[in-house]
Amino acid sequence: MKRITRRDFIKNGTMGIAGCVFAAGLNRGRVLSADNGDNLKIIHITDSHMDLGRPETVRWMEMFVDKVNSSIPNVDLVLSGGDNFNNNVPGKKDAEKFRAIMNGLYCPWYSVRGNKESSPKPSGDPLNQRDYAEMFYTNELEMHGKDWKLQKGNYIILGIDTTVQGHANGLFSEQSLNFVETELKNNPRFSYILLNHQVYHNFWGETDKKRIHKYVLNNIDQVKQRLFSCNNLLMTLSGHIHRDNVSRINNKAVITTLGFIVPQKSDNDHRFRVIEIKNRRIAKQYLSSIV
Repeated sequence: MKRITRRDFIKNGTMGIAGCVFAAGLNRGRVLSADNGDNLKIIHITDSHMDLGRPETVRWMEMFVDKVNSSIPNVDLVLSGGDNFNNNVPGKKDAEKFRAIMNGLYCPWYSVRGNKESSPKPSGDPLNQRDYAEMFYTNELEMHGKDWKLQKGNYIILGIDTTVQGHANGLFSEQSLNFVETELKNNPRFSYILLNHQVYHNFWGETDKKRIHKYVLNNIDQVKQRLFSCNNLLMTLSGHIHRDNVSRINNKAVITTLGFIVPQKSDNDHRFRVIEIKNRRIAKQYLSSIV
């Protein structure tokens, strides 16, 4: 697949980001390199739903950054998994505020769009996929259509856009499936991490078909068949359902992190996941709170 630069991506209006695409802040504390070997420490935060109409949500994001900077050392990167801000104000004020807060992290950070970012209110809001890419994608990210790729040591992180414009449900497009499948098969020496918004299975035992359609990737059987047979797929990271789950599919770690926004009872309830990977295995993973 031909590599697309960020400049080409924005110039040509290529559709980017979505329920599963990493977006990077512009103000990096450290630069990713390819020589850090088999150890990787990441933070996954998802569904923060920062809303300028609710000042407490802005404060929670600021507390998140303060907690990481003061109490969680040696983080290689932070991954923000979609529905980062509610995208419900005219213009880009909420996106700019979210970016400014996250740029305070001492380590690099990247994000994916969720259904909130892909479904602006009011409709017609100028912050569309192209605007998001211009604001958040940096030259570190190797663009492939609407998706992106980032190498860190012996690991490759793929940000996959699984959103459906104007809807809460999501899926892997054929272009995304081809991209990920080609990556996994052509680079067996790397271990892969996928970041996207919608979840990979109905781990909470939902019986309502409409809710399953809303939360679980709509073409999950095809995704499993084509991607989960590859031994170098290490784990997936998603959110959307606001529930927490760590399980396995075909011996691949499938992680859904609790929505940062819930349950909103106290500062201590706003959580994110810390994951330490050593020698291509998850050595430790746990939820942490902002206090």
